[in-house]
Amino acid sequence: MPGVPTDNIQPVGFALTKDGKQAFVALGPAARVAVVDVATSEVIKYIVTGQRVWHLDLTPEEDLLFTTNGVTNDVTVIDVAALKPIKSIKVGRYPWGLAVRPLP
Repeated sequence: MPGVPTDNIQPVGFALTKDGKQAFVALGPAARVAVVDVATSEVIKYIVTGQRVWHLDLTPEEDLLFTTNGVTNDVTVIDVAALKPIKSIKVGRYPWGLAVRPLP
């Protein structure tokens, strides 16, 4: 990954689409999510997040991906169709995990 030291690339969490075609992998200190084509194991894209991205989860509709970023104390919201971050939301100290559930 250009511009990121190899030792900073540490996969720590992932989310898989329901159809099993794409995986989103949190890369820890690399401050990125890798989008992986599961069939080929190729990285399609790296998406910049906050620092120390830990875990992530997709909405039930799989239109948004949320990541927890422990050093920047925020959650990044990613548009899955565009594979781009929409915004970061401050959430307090050292967010580590999250879970998205459907609305009743």
